[in-house]
Amino acid sequence: MASILRAPGLLLPPPSPSIAHPEARRVSPSLAFKGRRARPLLVKLPTFPKSTRMFPTVLPFAAYEEATEADEAAKATTQEDSENEAPVNDDADDGAVTDQEEKAVSAVLMALQSYKEALATNDEPKIIEIESFLLSIEDEKNSLANKIAMLTQELSAERDRILRISADFDNFRKRTEREKLSLMTNVQGEVIESLLPVLDNFERAKAQIKVETEGEEKINNSYQSIYKQFIEILTSLGVENVETVGHAFDPLLHEAIMREESVEFEEGIIIQEFRKGFKLGERLLRPAMVKVSAGPGPGKTEEGSTAIDEDSGLQRKDEDTGETSDESSDGSEDSE
Repeated sequence: MASILRAPGLLLPPPSPSIAHPEARRVSPSLAFKGRRARPLLVKLPTFPKSTRMFPTVLPFAAYEEATEADEAAKATTQEDSENEAPVNDDADDGAVTDQEEKAVSAVLMALQSYKEALATNDEPKIIEIESFLLSIEDEKNSLANKIAMLTQELSAERDRILRISADFDNFRKRTEREKLSLMTNVQGEVIESLLPVLDNFERAKAQIKVETEGEEKINNSYQSIYKQFIEILTSLGVENVETVGHAFDPLLHEAIMREESVEFEEGIIIQEFRKGFKLGERLLRPAMVKVSAGPGPGKTEEGSTAIDEDSGLQRKDEDTGETSDESSDGSEDSE
């Protein structure tokens, strides 16, 4: 700073304010001293921001702050410019490809025209050059055609692979849904099977309880309300009773523990149920224990047929005489 203040150039009067050009600050005064001849001295004065030449203001951190602010402003401007930039469209790429194709076609056309002129003038070097150029284009076309065929084959293979993967995934999804539904049904059936003995106990208690007093009747009503609620819950879950009495015996649904002769029911018909059976949809949770009819006995069959003959009074027609006679009268005549 002291050397700057002792510089002779600082003793000169300040420049006039009429000079507005920034290059006017750089002056090269020629100083001449009396008593001797000296070489002109060129003095280059330093420039300080916001200061005068006579008394410069030195602010160590001001320049740093201004530079930081300038950098931040430049960064903000760059960010705004990048945000305001329009996205690159595919149309521009398509246009560039089209321009390249047009240039290639025009080059080929020009080569063909030159080849025609060379043939007309019989210019051998030019003909050879153009033929080599056209052969290179032909080779490039063949290589591109081979590449297109190879890519088409790869595309077809990948398309088939994608279709197979899609079909496999669809089958996997359906199989998973079926397995999930089957697992849920199996778990639900196992839980219901574990509750069926409780239902049997309710039914046994209902058959054995004999109400004699009013208090016992209240207890029985509350007990039966629990049983009714239990049945409603099983019905809401899709549990159904296996049909027994009056229906034909089915070994897939029923378990026969007894056979009994019966005139009322035909052979193979269930006549009594000992334990209820239950189904959950198509799944059999428990078969029903039943008694099956063995049909009417031999003695009962003869007695039944005799009674039918006596009560029916059917008229028969004699084949020889053509007369009709009552079976009862025929029987009496035979006895005589």
